[in-house]
Amino acid sequence: MRRILIGLLTSVLVTATAAVFGPSAAAVPGQNLLPAPPMGWNSWNKFGCDIDEDLIRETADELVSTGMRDAGYTYLNIDDCWMAPQRDANGNLQPDPQRFPHGIKALADYAHVRGLKLGIYSSAGTATCQGLPASLDHETADARSFASWDVDYLKYDNCNNQGRPAQERYKAMSDALRATGRPIVLSICEWGSNQPWNWAAQYGELWRTTGDINDSWGSVMGILDQQVGLEAHSGPNAWNDPDMLEVGNGHMSDTEYRAHFALWALLNAPLIAGNDLRAMDGATKAILENKDLVAVDKDWGGVQGHKLRDDGDAEVWAKPMSDGSVAVVLLNRGGSGADIAVTAAELGLPTADHYRVRDLWSGAESQSAGTLHGTAASHGAVVYRVWPGGGAQPPLTTLALTTPEVTAVDRPFTVTTTLHDDGSPALTHVQATLTVPAGWTVDGGTTASAPSVEGAWRHDWTVHPSGTGPAELAASVTYKAGGASVTRSATASTVTAQPPAAGESQVSALPFVSSSNGWGPVERDTSNGETAAGDGHPITIAGTVYPTGLGTHAPSSVRVFLGGGCSSFSALVGLDDETGAGSVAFEVWGDGTRLAATGVQHKGVAAVPVDVDVSGVRVLDLRVTDGGDGNTYDHADWAGAAVTC
Repeated sequence: MRRILIGLLTSVLVTATAAVFGPSAAAVPGQNLLPAPPMGWNSWNKFGCDIDEDLIRETADELVSTGMRDAGYTYLNIDDCWMAPQRDANGNLQPDPQRFPHGIKALADYAHVRGLKLGIYSSAGTATCQGLPASLDHETADARSFASWDVDYLKYDNCNNQGRPAQERYKAMSDALRATGRPIVLSICEWGSNQPWNWAAQYGELWRTTGDINDSWGSVMGILDQQVGLEAHSGPNAWNDPDMLEVGNGHMSDTEYRAHFALWALLNAPLIAGNDLRAMDGATKAILENKDLVAVDKDWGGVQGHKLRDDGDAEVWAKPMSDGSVAVVLLNRGGSGADIAVTAAELGLPTADHYRVRDLWSGAESQSAGTLHGTAASHGAVVYRVWPGGGAQPPLTTLALTTPEVTAVDRPFTVTTTLHDDGSPALTHVQATLTVPAGWTVDGGTTASAPSVEGAWRHDWTVHPSGTGPAELAASVTYKAGGASVTRSATASTVTAQPPAAGESQVSALPFVSSSNGWGPVERDTSNGETAAGDGHPITIAGTVYPTGLGTHAPSSVRVFLGGGCSSFSALVGLDDETGAGSVAFEVWGDGTRLAATGVQHKGVAAVPVDVDVSGVRVLDLRVTDGGDGNTYDHADWAGAAVTC
């Protein structure tokens, strides 16, 4: 457990920030274009190359009509594929005549009259990532074109860069943009390859810290991990950019999207939506337009939010705010609900009798005596903002319902309810009820009570399951506090499963308790391709083809239920031959403990044998990390993965 006092770090990090950016934290000399992180929309995450001027105009209208513009989303950014396949006769970039027949200037005018700003895309290479004309050695001409079109923002990518020095390439475009006299934000999309946080502030207003995001929990968590330690390099007009938002694109749950958005807000990240605003549902709109979290993102309190504590699947992230409060995210990366706590002292808040606490999802306010509990769903986050003082609010109370993520169908298991009272006064007339699926039974009945609770009340229930598959449980507690009657509720899920049969079983043939992948789904008995066309290749490591196994993309996790009755796990691991390069490391975990690790593996190296004793392990977790250099090309294979039971 790593505990860091945020108050101690604040002065250190502010000093470090000043050393990097100067006292005013100004980025590009003479410009003050992004005193707060930018907010807007970009076409790539949802639409890729399937874009035209009708989509851009319709999105502009949606930014206004949905309230997104008024919430702060003012940049309307066109990504790759807007340009024609060739430059014009004078060597200038030109928009695709079929998809953008009225040109970029017309779209800029359309955006500006609606209170929006227009962004465009190019690459610091000889071609864009999709093979269209780009700006390397055409910086002056292209910058003049962008300025003549009244563009406000340039996302400048890193594809086809010919191996030329990054700083040289990005400086050339920065100089060219400034020479036009038009204030154009330069978003340096260098993927973090050359540590742009150390140099990019003199050229642009924001810089990518990682490779591309995709719409998966594994991708979001992999990018989050790469932000640790970068907080000292971010400030007004010079922002770390962990890539655009995937909220609302459909491949994660709303719970995961809320965590994604809250963490990006805590990181002072650019909030660039990437969903189809024309089909945005209420849950997505509520996430993107959450005023409390937008305020956290916009507030510069001297330091970007950062990881305060790491307890494995449970993490605490915090950010000092300019008014003396602290925003805190209690993150649960695990497969079942988690009860997470942090103290005011850990947050660096001054000693006080009480603390005012605002839940930034519900808006509810309460008071705490100094400890803050939160019950975070699997892949979810509880988000508070905490101020010293207060006391007029009701006590902060939370109900945690804890179940095993997976359990054997023929065995009873324990469910725990915990009611936390983090404030005052004591709670009285406490009544708890547990609800289980039809056909299940609970020893001693489904109700329990306590005359009063001060601090915490825990009750364990012995539950007998029936049938296999996922199941939902629910608990509720009623109590009185200061004369008022209050009800708290919680839900949790578990999976009842059969362990593998006796003998050897291929992991690819077993049901997954859960799986996450850096790109696309985990593949059974095939490799993991970057596109749908790439999936389905035989698993191949250093020229050897393997008929069975798991095809993954770092960072990834595959969890299977063993039930404690297996003796060994074995596999041959390595990078698949379909990759261009890449580096990964393989880890075998059992019940939350790392049992084995390979170290970093590279393409072309023969498969490494992994043999692990898994005696007594209930849940086996096969993980792949990115090798420490980003996850580009990280197609990792667990060839012949098998358990003996």
